[in-house]
Amino acid sequence: MNSIATTRHWPPGPTIILLLALALPPRMALSDPGLTDVIDDYLKAQTQGLPGKVGYSISPLDPRTQLAPCTAYEPFTPRGGKLWGKSTVGVRCLGPASWTIYVPVQIRVQGSYLITTRPLPPGTVVRHEDFAVRNGDLTTKPSGVLTDPAQAIGNSVKNGLGSGQPLRSDQLVAPMAILQGQTVKTVSGGSGFSVSSEGKALNNAAVGQIVQVRSANGQTISGIARPGGIVEISN
Repeated sequence: MNSIATTRHWPPGPTIILLLALALPPRMALSDPGLTDVIDDYLKAQTQGLPGKVGYSISPLDPRTQLAPCTAYEPFTPRGGKLWGKSTVGVRCLGPASWTIYVPVQIRVQGSYLITTRPLPPGTVVRHEDFAVRNGDLTTKPSGVLTDPAQAIGNSVKNGLGSGQPLRSDQLVAPMAILQGQTVKTVSGGSGFSVSSEGKALNNAAVGQIVQVRSANGQTISGIARPGGIVEISN
């Protein structure tokens, strides 16, 4: 008996690729406008409270990277991240697919900040003439840069500062409202009543700091330093 050989004729290479592509689930390029709109809305909401005029840009998304279609997005700021300067926004797909993507963004905050106008030796009490107001992108300035003259005036310089340096909060010390050994007035109260007495401060304290007071009967109590030699005792 003669055997009959069977020959299968496969489609050309490009046809195979096309058939395989048709068999795969649909994919969504990262340039999908819905994803960009989600990031844009998230940045608008999250940067509303920043000081100054806020602007931002979303990095172009790589069209070669593709993700399964998504109808429900959840944007978020990655753990330890901050929407300030160069940053990242994460987006999770909640359905029907499940994936997470991280998109680089650039946050810019145009606003006023303070710089020194002359060298300031340690202990200098800052006055109006010691600084000037400049305008620029606050995200490029040192952390804690002061943006309001009221944050600087009356405070003392910790260490020497050169001329033209941005003024930072950690470079200044608030003036002492209470001095050790000073006679202070302690005030406590509640609904409809107030009680006051005198005592001696046991430590220096700026406004808002904790101060220990020895009362007339020898008892030591703690309170919050207030202007005018007043210590507020919490009940």
